[in-house]
Amino acid sequence: MKVAVIGAGWAGMAAAIAHVQAGRLVTVFEAARTVGGRARAVPGALPDGTPATLDNGQHILIGAYAESLRLMRLVGVDIDTALLRLPLTLQFPDGQGLQLPDLPPPLDALLGIARAKGWGWRDKLALLRTATAWQLRGFRCAPATSVAALCAPLTPRLMTEFIDPLCVSALNTPANQASGQVFLRVLQDSLFSGRGGSNLLLPRADLGALFPEAAARWLQQQGGQVLTGQRIQRLQPLPGGRWQPVVAANGTEEPGAFDHVTLACPSWEASRLVEGLAGTAGLAGAARWSATTSALRFEAITTVYAHALGAHLPLPMLALRNTAAHPAQFVFDRGQLDGQHGLLAFVVSASDGDRALIEQQVLQQAAAQLGLPGLQPVQTVVEKRATFACTPGLQRPGMQVLPGLAACGDYVDGPYPATLEGAVLSGTAVAALA
Repeated sequence: MKVAVIGAGWAGMAAAIAHVQAGRLVTVFEAARTVGGRARAVPGALPDGTPATLDNGQHILIGAYAESLRLMRLVGVDIDTALLRLPLTLQFPDGQGLQLPDLPPPLDALLGIARAKGWGWRDKLALLRTATAWQLRGFRCAPATSVAALCAPLTPRLMTEFIDPLCVSALNTPANQASGQVFLRVLQDSLFSGRGGSNLLLPRADLGALFPEAAARWLQQQGGQVLTGQRIQRLQPLPGGRWQPVVAANGTEEPGAFDHVTLACPSWEASRLVEGLAGTAGLAGAARWSATTSALRFEAITTVYAHALGAHLPLPMLALRNTAAHPAQFVFDRGQLDGQHGLLAFVVSASDGDRALIEQQVLQQAAAQLGLPGLQPVQTVVEKRATFACTPGLQRPGMQVLPGLAACGDYVDGPYPATLEGAVLSGTAVAALA
């Protein structure tokens, strides 16, 4: 069986691996010149002109990302070298916040909450009482419940210093708009999945090296192809249920016919390709799938890279107190991660605003909260459609699009928000539909 995978992001590479393991001949088409999609390396330069390797967004993984870790190992990535494993920590520059010890759940959460600095006993008891109620209800809530409504019994301090940063980092959607059910599933699978499930896994390498580039090499060693700079303009149905991907007019030859096509491109590209099939005889489901997909709303993530000689954080990652004037929720010390000393990455999840203004506000935030007034901007990356808005009761498109045509990605129907783990899980699962 010949399979075309359209898109070489994390979902696409996971899908290609699963197709190859099922004995299929795989060709991956990627519109960009590099693999990785919305989790990839980008070149940059420090203020003095020294080359720097950045990412299009600062990502983290957690210990419960079993499929991501399995695929990394499969393609030859040394997990212990590539990822720094730390206990779940939401610590602020003043030392306040939560840090879980290395114990099996729920002991780690119980002791971590009891020891949390800056939280009063009223805060701690409210969190323990509410978390116990979530567990007794099987981590389920009504579909229309928002995270803010779900967490109504908690104190204002817990909302500001625990729930809000946790929600926006996991769902990239503000708590008053985010799905309570998806949030509960994330908590269940991270905090209660077993020892180490809640650990933070911070990349020590750029996101391209972390998985997609190694996956591309593995695929080629297995006889597959990864063709970059190849944007698929449309899909042409052929007799016998086969498909012809039509490459944009760029001087390349047409790639031939395929028995199955996996759409692993961004949701808006997948919607465009499927919409082009609407009205074709026998493909009545195309318009419905495309409409569901195109109805998704998106949230942006802005990453502000800044540098100063000697800039250093007490931990590789710190939480920041987020306000309208100080928009970043987290900061990462790249010197402690990949050896680019003095380089900090500030993350503004669910960002909304002008790039230059956000950059200016983040630098002011660094001076006020970190005591680093001398930071110079390196590069500010705005991923305008970083994730879908994970709202209550959201209808997401299914994997099966049409006979011989399926889709994968962090946006397809599933229990998780737009995360790397959600992407690779969908990629692995989609191969079963071929």
